Amino acid sequence: MNSKTPVIMQVIPELGPGGAEQGCIDMAAAIMRAGGVAIVVSNGGPRVHEVERVGGLHIKMPVHSKNPLIMMQNVAKLKKIIKEHKVDIVHARSRAPAWSCYKACKGEQAKFMTTCHAPYNINGNAKRFYNSSIARGERVIAISHYVADYLRHHYRLGDSTIRIVHRGISLEKFHPTAVTPERMIKISREWRLPDGASLVMLPGRLTRWKGHHVLIEAMSKINRKDVFCVIIGSDQGRSGYRLELEECIREHGLEGQVRIVDHCDDMPAAYMLATVVVSASTDPEGFGRIPVEAQAMGRPIIATDHGGAQETIKRGETGWLIPHSDPLALSRALTEALSLDANQRAILATRSMAHIAAHFTKEQMAHDTLNIYGELLAEKYTSGSGLQDNSTTGPLNLKAAE
Repeated sequence: MNSKTPVIMQVIPELGPGGAEQGCIDMAAAIMRAGGVAIVVSNGGPRVHEVERVGGLHIKMPVHSKNPLIMMQNVAKLKKIIKEHKVDIVHARSRAPAWSCYKACKGEQAKFMTTCHAPYNINGNAKRFYNSSIARGERVIAISHYVADYLRHHYRLGDSTIRIVHRGISLEKFHPTAVTPERMIKISREWRLPDGASLVMLPGRLTRWKGHHVLIEAMSKINRKDVFCVIIGSDQGRSGYRLELEECIREHGLEGQVRIVDHCDDMPAAYMLATVVVSASTDPEGFGRIPVEAQAMGRPIIATDHGGAQETIKRGETGWLIPHSDPLALSRALTEALSLDANQRAILATRSMAHIAAHFTKEQMAHDTLNIYGELLAEKYTSGSGLQDNSTTGPLNLKAAE
């Protein structure tokens, strides 16, 4: 029996905000809990300390770069890490680093796998080829059935390669009882929310396909002065689009009701202030964390009826799914959601929270991903040591010892 401690190296462009980054950090913690060694390679970022805090090793490298010369230089550097640290599995979480990782694993003992976080646009053969790095893993994680269908259709991957692992969130963080009144009061004062006003909230970076303009038009159609709307998100340098949204707000006479705030450092508290949460994406999301987080907090959620939202919202039970780019449909759903009485809101909240707890926790995501690592370890070693998920009630057999 092989007694080597499994070493798993995740490679991601940067460690900033975002679902892919959160998943990477959560898995580093899960690997360490399970008795493995977690290495994360990235170009750095404000969340490096979170990897180190759970006992993982962070190695800085310009794996974010799409420059072919730098990508080739990364291959040699990654090969060196694989050899020095006796890496068993290299897990790439983005297309550019996936190319470097794919080539670095050639001729080495490390197994190569990827996670596909989105249905990447394909505009011509060159883009199709560039995107194909994410489909070259011995296992390819799709974060939703929607993404899995994209991989099957465009890259002819079969079920022997694809593994569907939904993203998961922390219920210790996203739960109503975790939010103190003081935190809610703080945000309410920062946003200057009128007392007693209902709040419609759309979180998400300021980019056109997130559908902010659809929500603004829908707000004008409901024609209620007691409803306030906050759009949360940085423009990330898209100052022109922000100006366009502000002009749209003025054109609809909503200056006193719709506000754009750059960011929020306490999203659980923000959700608790919301009467209704909206995800108005005009293009399908690979998964979409907003509907999951909103439901975990017991908030009514309205999302567009495509992509990952179809898998995370129970239609008519935990939220509304409406046609994309349809302000009238959104205004009708908003009117219905805003008219819920206290009992109806309590029933919806109970259903929503139970739904997320059953299907979309970080523990479930970690369990499923560790099992995939186990499949690859079992292929690498005829006999070997597995990992145990010590966060569960019993050992998780990753089959590496079979």
